[in-house]
Amino acid sequence: MLRTKDQYHEELFKMKTNVFIGGEKVGRDDHRLRPGINVLDVTFDLAREAKWKGLITATSSITGEEINRWSHLPQNPYDLLQKQKMIRCVARRVGGCIQRCMGHDAISALAICTKEIDEAMGTDYHKRFISYLRQYQMKDADGCCAQTDSKGDRTKRPSEQPNPDAYVHIVEERKDGIVVSGVKMSITQVAYADEIFVLPTRALMEDDRDFAVAFALPADWDGITLITRPVWLREKDEPGAAPFCKYGVSDSVVVFDNVFVPKERVFMCREWEFGRRLALLFADSHRHSYSGCKPGMSANNIQKISHIREKLSSYAGAAELAYAAGVASAIYGEKTSSGVFFPNKIYANVGRRLTGELIYHEYNLLTEIAGGIAVTLPFEEDFHAESTKKYLDKFIVRNPKLSPEISLKIWKFVENIGASPMSSWYEIAGVHGGGSPIMETIALNLDYDFDEKRRLGRYLSGIDETFDDSRALGLEPTFGTSLASNEGQYLKK
Repeated sequence: MLRTKDQYHEELFKMKTNVFIGGEKVGRDDHRLRPGINVLDVTFDLAREAKWKGLITATSSITGEEINRWSHLPQNPYDLLQKQKMIRCVARRVGGCIQRCMGHDAISALAICTKEIDEAMGTDYHKRFISYLRQYQMKDADGCCAQTDSKGDRTKRPSEQPNPDAYVHIVEERKDGIVVSGVKMSITQVAYADEIFVLPTRALMEDDRDFAVAFALPADWDGITLITRPVWLREKDEPGAAPFCKYGVSDSVVVFDNVFVPKERVFMCREWEFGRRLALLFADSHRHSYSGCKPGMSANNIQKISHIREKLSSYAGAAELAYAAGVASAIYGEKTSSGVFFPNKIYANVGRRLTGELIYHEYNLLTEIAGGIAVTLPFEEDFHAESTKKYLDKFIVRNPKLSPEISLKIWKFVENIGASPMSSWYEIAGVHGGGSPIMETIALNLDYDFDEKRRLGRYLSGIDETFDDSRALGLEPTFGTSLASNEGQYLKK
């Protein structure tokens, strides 16, 4: 099934009221949530357009039916490449974060980890999860991932916290399910999602076993409270607003207050040995998604000046290097025992780290190119008022080939990109989205083969007579799997 945005709205606005904004309990039709909903609308609209078929849609590995790619489990490198391309193309349509990648990365992580838990522990989580996912795909549901716990005292492990609700944890285990409590934070789009996927946020020890829990619930489930901070642009409701102004985002603190989770929706229950594995599976998949997120225009008439061209090339270099890292991550990924094809962790983290390190530099470049007008631009009403319009029509034009009306649209866009609530959100999300920078450092230190480089140095410096490079020689794109099929044969023209 492929839902329309109207069907999405109908079901969303019927959900129970558990969203709070500024101390006020609101419905999901609240105008402050609408910019984020508009982003998701694009994903439903494009899935029904013929030219987007095969990119934003896929064939389910579970049912064989056409589904939205956001709910698809990647089966081969081509699926990962299509996910990356989809994110890039749709992000361009909305001018930034498409938000649905969280749900995609969560289902990939759960499909892999439930299979591995079953193989080690003799449980039946994977069968349970695939049964759940079948219904999720059939409904064309939208899911978000609640991974980041509030964490409390950062020097203490979950089981050592004076406030156990600093991490989501199991309060009670029953025959028909579990009861959980705790707080997740900085959870994007949960206020207008159908489902919440809850995953561990860190490695766990045996004493932390009550904190080793993963499950999925409707976002309006009894006992769940969403304390939400929407971000929008002030022009969002104006009739002539530019497309970029119609989009926004919301993040929430998610409170679980003795919430009952039915057994069929529980995918980890006290298997603390797999806490780190599940946390990193989501994080690494999400970092691969980021490689597609990097979304020309000239109003200053300075696009041919050499130092401006150099700055523009920096934008291009960052965007394409991040995308290239995503491509490498896809074709050097691996087939897991669950059947899910997972991106290469090294390249996924390298790409995400690059974008995070450059985000503030890119805002600096925008400021250098555009100047201070982003924060000093007169209000739009002044451009239309009889007393000031004649002055501002001349003031706003820098490129004589552009009319005052077009020039104003461009400079308003610069203002919204560089000096608005959304720009502040993107600056922070650019660094911390998908995990803080230290987590990328940890992942790289864990997975990068530094010993090989040490041995190479010993060989080149004459300490060792030989160098074993069998690992590098054995590394092949897709590990012998075709880019677009699962038969293990390369496609031939």
